[in-house]
Amino acid sequence: MDSATPSPAQPCAPQTRQRTLALSGLAHALHDGYTDAIYVLLPVWRAEFGLDYVALAMLRGLYAGAMAALQVPASWLADHVGGRAVLILGTLLASAGYALAGFSGGAMGLYAALLISGAGSSVQHPIASSAVARAYGSAARGPLGTYNFTGDLGKAIIPAALSLGLAFAPWRPSLWVLALAGVAVAALLVVFMPPIAAAPPRSAAVHRTGRRGGRGFPLLLSIGVVDTGVRMGFLTFLPFLLQMKGASQPLIGTALALVFLGGAAGKLACGWLAQRWGSIGVILCTEGLTALMIALATVLPLLPLLMLLPLLGLTLNGTSSVLYGTVPELAPADRTERAFAIFYTGVIGSGALSPLLFGALGDQAGPVVATLGTAAAALINLPLALALGPRLARR
Repeated sequence: MDSATPSPAQPCAPQTRQRTLALSGLAHALHDGYTDAIYVLLPVWRAEFGLDYVALAMLRGLYAGAMAALQVPASWLADHVGGRAVLILGTLLASAGYALAGFSGGAMGLYAALLISGAGSSVQHPIASSAVARAYGSAARGPLGTYNFTGDLGKAIIPAALSLGLAFAPWRPSLWVLALAGVAVAALLVVFMPPIAAAPPRSAAVHRTGRRGGRGFPLLLSIGVVDTGVRMGFLTFLPFLLQMKGASQPLIGTALALVFLGGAAGKLACGWLAQRWGSIGVILCTEGLTALMIALATVLPLLPLLMLLPLLGLTLNGTSSVLYGTVPELAPADRTERAFAIFYTGVIGSGALSPLLFGALGDQAGPVVATLGTAAAALINLPLALALGPRLARR
């Protein structure tokens, strides 16, 4: 990266910090919105192309798999050509993938387009999150929570807007509009995104991180992998649960928006609660409540389920905020991009594989049993969280 950029030892000016957070958050909202807009499109593509549950899961899995596989290469590329440039190019590539999806004539075209879009989105998490962490230095935990929150805003707004658009226009033009939105965000990054601060010296980074953090990171990653698998598996089957209960296409989009808005609130609330009650207690509460409410979602009628979805979204996403804010505390400061890249490789890889596993279960036993399987998986994180506790220095 550019050696002229400021380091955490020389804090960025307040205006630079605010611009970095705002534009990183905007990129996060766009890319996360792209990721979860696929859930709205799954029933549409199933009806148009006659895809089974495994084929539908592969659409989401290819997108997430490309993101997971390219996280670490994206951080390496940022070291050589600059994070700002890589973030802009990745945003344009993600937009191009959605534009190509609108031209697809079958499943293979969709697979290729979503693979391209997922590759473009791979750059956002390690680079934008590191930009925020570097800009704010030791005061980054709060801004990182805000950055994390913006992703869920994108998950709420973009799928809901797409679902509304599908009520008035075919799905292909709707995807082209989404692609144009991505080009607009890339243009804003070109004009306004500040340079990303350089890493601190290796000796200072090593001094900051002790052996305790090194032992805790694999457990932190394991919890993130399970948590993401539960979330992606449940969201894959939620539209079909809603259809079984009589929901229309616009109502499905509204229901997903309720989940994602609840998730955004959960990321803010759980980060705050973790500072006061401790990370382990919050993880135990969110994972346990998630398992309970997913089980309830399979038996509740449509209206009570819609009322439950914001609270379910809160617990479903709340754990991720606690884990995400802990990543820079368990890694050397000069390897922030690598730590975020490894973390997101694991969790996004889980998001790619888990829908395939739960999709196979859904094809064999039906969507209700597959959804109950995600509830059972959430309980795995309870012993993992208890094992992580002694490895956290203060939380």
